[in-house]
Order: sequence, then structure tokens, then C-alpha cells
Amino acid sequence: MDGVFDIQYALEMTQVLHEPDRRIDTFGTTQFEFQLVSELMDTVGAVRVRQGKIEAQKPLIMRPDGFSGFDFDGFGAGGAAFGEWLTENAHRLTVLKYGFSFKRAEVEEHIVHESIEEVTGKLLDDIRVNGNPMRAVIQGVDDAWEICLLKFTVEMIEKSHGINLFDFKRRGLL
Repeated sequence: MDGVFDIQYALEMTQVLHEPDRRIDTFGTTQFEFQLVSELMDTVGAVRVRQGKIEAQKPLIMRPDGFSGFDFDGFGAGGAAFGEWLTENAHRLTVLKYGFSFKRAEVEEHIVHESIEEVTGKLLDDIRVNGNPMRAVIQGVDDAWEICLLKFTVEMIEKSHGINLFDFKRRGLL
């Protein structure tokens, strides 16, 4: 990969064909399985299938502490009022930090001499039969497969964020 163009290309070409039924757990780690399928650039009719696991740590609450320490001198009444608002509304500015890990050494890969449509079709059929709720099937770019996997993690964060916030609020943590 040679830079920003390659990253952008990989992001645009990545498709999550099947996402896990579950989301990132709010109060524990979550382990997703992935199968990432990509066409080989130098061989016609050959597809690489990578499979492995990726672990999402429980989201951490990041609070914007210390707002009361800001000095709003020189801003007049508006600055002081903003400082009060900031202190009172700090809970609204809370964000969640997500962490993922995967061990590249534990990723298995093999080459299949079929079309990408045939390979992805078989993988999706296997999920329908076996019903693994933690597996994702991703179609991506061979030389930028890790970027494709990162796109999947970002999408899982986006889909889990609202649920995680609700769980934290329900338990009185936000």
C-alpha cells in the first residue's frame, strides 16, 4: 500500500456481507470471528480467504473532567456563563473509548480457485446453516485487508455505541 489513495480505495471497496448478530458487549469483552475474502491481483479466478478472531474490549467511559479549572477571565459574562454550562453539562460530553485487538499470527488463510461470488455464496450459506452469531463475512482488497478489517471494527462501534450508552445510563454510570 502506498498511502492515502490506497486506504481510501480499500475503504470504498470493503463490504460487510454478513455482520455478527451481536454487538459489542457493554460490560465485558466480545470476540468476533471474521472471514475476509479478496480476489488475488495477480491470478485470475483465485480468491484468498482469511479467517481469524478479533476481540473488542468493553467500552470505557471517558469523562471531560476538570472543566471547573478553566479560566474564563477576559470573556465577560458570556465566558462565565459558558463555564457554568460546561460544568453542568459535562455528562453530555462523555464519550466511549473502544479498543480492539487481533493477533495477526492467528489469522489463517487459504487460496480457493473459484470466483469471488461462489466463495462468498458458500460462506454465507454456511452461516445460514450453522448460525454462528459472532461471525462476519467481509469482502475486501487483498493487499489492504487489514484496512478492510478496521472498517468492520468502526462499523461495529457505530452500531454498538447507542446500546452501550443506554446500558451505562440504565446502570446510573452516566
